[in-house]
Amino acid sequence: MNKINFLKPNKDNFYTYFYTGGFLFLLSFLDVFLNSFFKINITSFLPEFLSFMFPLIIGTIGLHLIRIEYSGLKNLDLLNKHINTNNFNAILTLLIIFIILKSTPQTMSWFILDATISGDSKEACTGSGACWTYIKIWFNRFMYGMYPNEFQWRINVSFIILIALAFVGYFSGEKLKKYLTFYYVIIYPIIAFIVIYYLISGGHFGLEWIETGAWGGISLTFIVSFFCLIFCFPIGMMLALGRRSELPTIKYISVGFIEFWRGVPLITVLFMSSVMFPMFLPQDFFLDKLVRVIIAISLFEAAYVAEVIRGGLQALPRGQYDAAKSLGMGYWKMHIFVILPQALKLVIPGIANTFLALVKDTPLIFVVGLLEIVGMLNLAKTNPKWLGFAMEGYVFAAIIFWIICYAMSKYSYNLELKYKTDR
Repeated sequence: MNKINFLKPNKDNFYTYFYTGGFLFLLSFLDVFLNSFFKINITSFLPEFLSFMFPLIIGTIGLHLIRIEYSGLKNLDLLNKHINTNNFNAILTLLIIFIILKSTPQTMSWFILDATISGDSKEACTGSGACWTYIKIWFNRFMYGMYPNEFQWRINVSFIILIALAFVGYFSGEKLKKYLTFYYVIIYPIIAFIVIYYLISGGHFGLEWIETGAWGGISLTFIVSFFCLIFCFPIGMMLALGRRSELPTIKYISVGFIEFWRGVPLITVLFMSSVMFPMFLPQDFFLDKLVRVIIAISLFEAAYVAEVIRGGLQALPRGQYDAAKSLGMGYWKMHIFVILPQALKLVIPGIANTFLALVKDTPLIFVVGLLEIVGMLNLAKTNPKWLGFAMEGYVFAAIIFWIICYAMSKYSYNLELKYKTDR
């Protein structure tokens, strides 16, 4: 049998390295697993420091032994290529695995095993786990804010209508597909505004008027995010084109707008839109606070969208512009049919990232008195009957935002795959 060099694993005696390394890695995993879930320490006979470091040491040795280039095993080669490229990455991988194993029992106990969901008061939460009773009791407020209970069906109907209309594109025939862009950019936002204004706000057709100050919760988060996403994209696109314009006036106005809005914090913009902006309006002119907030956030995010789109425009080779001009296309026809479709396709990840940031920035509207889901959580945690349960509320909000952002992220990834072309 050839002499084995354990310091430099190679394809000679491959299975010896593979089985030995795999055994050591599984042993390190088993040690941490038993210690975390069953409080069994299989290395208790060692000194305390060595017992603590034992899983990391033998796990690192195990991953070192299976780090064989082009082993012929697909899964092993993928492992070595992505997370086991060197000893440093091996140690980081083990630390992440061990931290997850160590935190899982406590997390599961707090979330599920020792949690309380029954009852209708604070006294029901006597365990050491989470008090999901708090979320259950306040769920209605987290969804609708201070909107009157007897009229909450209006919000539900509005969202059902808008969601149904959003799927028109999936059921349209081939003859109608060429009109979908016009529908989603122009017609759908107008319909959404009409539905929300007449149904949620009320005041017409026998519906009682509900002021926007009573709106709140997740429904308000969706409303603000929806209109800001619709408005900031076309504004950002025009600013991106303006910044690259050869006309000095348009160029410097666009540059000034973008740099101004990118240079101030969003919380300051919201405060100014709520407190200072009404002072510059005519005395008999009223602009609703929610409208001012949507305008402020749209203008703020449009500056970031403009820079993302400008990056896509600059990524296109000059030949695309020359080819469009050689076909006799003017400025707008060239950009609408040749330049922008290619540029936007290149910056889908950047646009999606900006939209995700917009959704996560909506909790800042609490500074102007609009209570979306996080604002309602801050209101609920100060209730004398429910003091001490802020953690459950923030975990609930984090899960909601993660679901929303993950769905948007997956949708943008699907768009990338749909419009992907080899370059």
